[in-house]
Amino acid sequence: MKIIVLVKHVPDAQFDRHLTGEGYTTDRDESILSELDEYALEAALQLAEARGGAKAGNQVIALSMGPSGAVNAIKKALQIGATEGVHLTDDALAGSDAAATSLALAAAIRHLGSDAPVDLVLTGMASTDGETSLVPAQLAERLDLPQVTFASSLEVDGGRLTARRDADTSSETVEAPLPAVVSVTDQINEPRYPNFKGIIAAKRKSITTLSLADIGVNPAQVGHAGSWTSVLSAEERPPRTAGTIITDEGDAGIKLVDFLAAQKLL
Repeated sequence: MKIIVLVKHVPDAQFDRHLTGEGYTTDRDESILSELDEYALEAALQLAEARGGAKAGNQVIALSMGPSGAVNAIKKALQIGATEGVHLTDDALAGSDAAATSLALAAAIRHLGSDAPVDLVLTGMASTDGETSLVPAQLAERLDLPQVTFASSLEVDGGRLTARRDADTSSETVEAPLPAVVSVTDQINEPRYPNFKGIIAAKRKSITTLSLADIGVNPAQVGHAGSWTSVLSAEERPPRTAGTIITDEGDAGIKLVDFLAAQKLL
């Protein structure tokens, strides 16, 4: 199988997020591989390993779009077990929204499938920065492929996949022919950690760098110019105010109920 996993370099949730520049783009100085993308990567590795792994010709390609720092997300994916990495980077991509991002990624996936067809494109359920969950569906539309979103389990048998989608009160099982685009939830598996062997092996794995020219995308189609949405203004989140302190003088329970009622929580 040839599986492409989309991995994103996102701001570390341990730190405050900041916007920068005239277009109010996300400051990615303190960034890591998106945690939710690790579930997609693990799903790809399990599918490849069940078929004999890299020795049997199975490929798990980690594809990331972003500035120079995004290569660190690819390196982490290689340490975890991806067989190779692809970094789509171009100054014109800066400021791309979900629509422009899906356009560029779709072109990159077509480019990667020019030598041998791509069987499966896997993504996380959302990015931990934008959290729109829009790219997988847009990607499937642009590639004219079946899509399965929010998969909690995934199996591939021959040329078809079977996935389970869990809702609050029910689950459904869906099937789709390959190739397809699938986004997976954080319930699908338990991602592995890179071990020493994997870290050393990653240094010998290749990372291919692609530009917009390489994949045949006009710079006017991406970035701020090609985006369907734009941020007109932004401001720092106001500091948190001090909470309400209830002193127990024998009526603390009543005061607590009154407070909750005033907040319409009861």
